[in-house]
Amino acid sequence: MVRCRYQDGYLFTRGKKRKMWVARWRDGVIQPDGTVERILRSEVLGLVSEIPSRRDARILLQSRLASINSGQRWAQATMSFGAFVTEHFEPIALPTLKPATQEIYSFLLRKHLLPRFRDCRLCDITRAEVQPFLIGKLKNGYAWETTHHLRSLLSKVIGTAVDWNFLSDNRVRGTKMPERSLKRPHRFLSLDEVRRLLAASEEPVRTIVLVAVMTGLRIGEILALRWGRINLGAGLLRVEETCYKGTFGTPKTHASRREVPLTPAVVQALQERRVSSRDIADSALVFSTRQGTPLDAKNLRRRQLHPASQPAGLGLLDWHSLRPPYSFTREHSHSVPSVFTDTAIIKRCFSQKGLGSIREDQEDTAHRFNVSQPRGSTRRAARTSSRQFGAFGQRRHDRHLLANWPPHCRTRAARREACAVWKGFIAPLGRGPYSSIW
Repeated sequence: MVRCRYQDGYLFTRGKKRKMWVARWRDGVIQPDGTVERILRSEVLGLVSEIPSRRDARILLQSRLASINSGQRWAQATMSFGAFVTEHFEPIALPTLKPATQEIYSFLLRKHLLPRFRDCRLCDITRAEVQPFLIGKLKNGYAWETTHHLRSLLSKVIGTAVDWNFLSDNRVRGTKMPERSLKRPHRFLSLDEVRRLLAASEEPVRTIVLVAVMTGLRIGEILALRWGRINLGAGLLRVEETCYKGTFGTPKTHASRREVPLTPAVVQALQERRVSSRDIADSALVFSTRQGTPLDAKNLRRRQLHPASQPAGLGLLDWHSLRPPYSFTREHSHSVPSVFTDTAIIKRCFSQKGLGSIREDQEDTAHRFNVSQPRGSTRRAARTSSRQFGAFGQRRHDRHLLANWPPHCRTRAARREACAVWKGFIAPLGRGPYSSIW
């Protein structure tokens, strides 16, 4: 990147009745062909009546030139946003992302960003233009999540221009999003609804639904399961791969690479699936077509999940509704102590869902049930976890929790049953109201 030269600028007055101070200086810009050209820029500093002396006007001019003369400002690109996206971002940067991200980014570029910023120069896109654009999308009825995706994508494009020395800074990072609000609450199934859905489903959707509810795996992780990564004897499976529209890739986050315990119901269903499968090699898919290729999540949802969920009185479901969040306790508060909503305790069960952080699932759960999380609760929980969850602090904290069980969960069997419901395992642990669900 070419650094701008040191300069003093030029100062003069303009106007007869209302005289004003005008500053001029030269600025370097990068042309579309990569060459650097120095152009003349000018800016009105103020009225002469407000800035009486040339010395004061010179101080203002030097403040404008401080970033150039100190070497902090570099030559800016005059390439348009549309040209940069077409020539650089889409063919070079976009293919490095995951297939699902590529699809949504391509759609958002065509639908929203290119119609608004196509002819704007990269150096002219400022926070003053991006912020009203985001607020306008919310006023037009777009969901908070869609607007947030637009902000992330625009920041990704401008950030790529910064990394490739077309710009000196990413001005989208200074924009703010308003407080999040749900346009439509997320759907979450209760135990009775899951039981009705399983009764109305056929293979392979019935086994997929059971695995999703009992393990918290994403639909892409389920469709990418291979027999070599499932240990039915030990009741464990390894998540190392995901599948999106027939394309295999790495899981969503680093924490998504995990081992997940299996309940007896899931083990039995997978054993039956293995017996009826044509190919049970270690590299063979658990859920595949007759040709051995991966199933398509969209076709499964449209052809099998929806025909099963509608007769069960559940409407049109999506795969995300089958992933139980940690606030499963809100559906079964009669069986779970209220202290289990503490994020320090929840942290020990996040590895099963493959979440990257407490905040990721905490915010998702808060918006599922349209409740707000107390500010700073995640930080306090993390500090509490680091202080107390040692060799002895863990047992002290567990004894404190047991003292806060409701009266009907004082017995060991009732506590074990409540823990199973809260963690989302729903395993048959003997006596109790949930022992004979499956």
